Amino acid sequence: MTVPCPVRHYEVQDLTGLRFDPFLADLLNDEPVARVRLPHGDGDTWVVTRYHDVKFVTSDPRFSRAAVPGASFSKMTRHAVPLDQAVSFADPPEHARIRGVVGKAFAKSTVDGLRPEAEQRVHDLIDAMVRDGAPGELVRRVTSPFPVAMIGTVLGVPPEDWPLTVDWAQTVLSVARDQQAADRAVAAKAAVGAYFRDLAAQRRAEPRDDLLTTLVSAQDEGIINEAEMLALTVLLQSNGWHAVRNNSSMMVYTLLTHPRLWDRLRAEPAAAPRVVEELLRFIPHKSGLGQPRIATEDVEVGGVLVRAGEAVYVSYLTANRDERVFPDPERIDIDRPDVPHLAFGYGPHYCMAPALARMESEVLLTALVRRLPELRLAVPVEQVPWPTGCLIRGPVELPVTW
Repeated sequence: MTVPCPVRHYEVQDLTGLRFDPFLADLLNDEPVARVRLPHGDGDTWVVTRYHDVKFVTSDPRFSRAAVPGASFSKMTRHAVPLDQAVSFADPPEHARIRGVVGKAFAKSTVDGLRPEAEQRVHDLIDAMVRDGAPGELVRRVTSPFPVAMIGTVLGVPPEDWPLTVDWAQTVLSVARDQQAADRAVAAKAAVGAYFRDLAAQRRAEPRDDLLTTLVSAQDEGIINEAEMLALTVLLQSNGWHAVRNNSSMMVYTLLTHPRLWDRLRAEPAAAPRVVEELLRFIPHKSGLGQPRIATEDVEVGGVLVRAGEAVYVSYLTANRDERVFPDPERIDIDRPDVPHLAFGYGPHYCMAPALARMESEVLLTALVRRLPELRLAVPVEQVPWPTGCLIRGPVELPVTW
């Protein structure tokens, strides 16, 4: 076994544009299984960056998510992002029990049935922006309201409450670098949990054809408990907006700052699915690292011994830039013969709604390139504003003209 290098201190940067995290890039190239100390929490942790090592850790049952709550480890933010008893903190077979409740709602066949509604929503949003004249602001007008409407409709959240869910998600899905920010995140978690508890009670009294009714029924049938139902609902609502809003905004930004790619899509709109897949691989969507796993016994990873009880993070971003798997990984190549990227994760904790996220991105890019073929940034690229302290990266605004 190799002897790991000394502990590295990882201060997560607020990166702009498509800049890749230099710390993670160094780990991938120089020390693919590294000992790291993050800004919060206790002690050190392991970070795994190579593609095949990431797949190993995320699929091997000796690395547990269920052991995370209550464990002491180094972490990125002061607060725990998921609610208690979230599916994020479950191991098989409990994970499959919880996840199975929403499987049908996010199956490809179900999502395909939602495509006409998605197309109509995007066209309506574009129509409204165009009516107001150029320049327009694409995030506020299109890439943010589109996914919140889709996941809100699937779950059954009333449209008048969509802004509330956006505010809560924005607060919870933050780095929370100080105690005041952590307290705001904890308060937002409590508020969104209470909101969905009340809405679930309404669905129990008056069932509807929506996913929340399905979740309430699963609780009443004893498949999941209330805490699991609420945590799953909050996870779907927050990520269904926040992740897609940022990912799709990043995709548009990438296309508008790489004219040859926009021209290719404009000439071949049917290539949208391939464009989406390659951009999912290429774009550094996250800041820092996600949820860790705890080793339940000694395990060798990439020639390094991880001891029982130690925390292990993986980086899907670096896995998607591993040149051993993706030749010339820094180049956007929509003609790659195969793109087995890990943007949606791997193993039991693979994203619950990848088909919906893919469909929404495909619909958005196709509509923009067909409706606004001359779409371009309305400001110099260096004037596009970027957020600070966010877990998922995406521009604050995209001023555009056409």
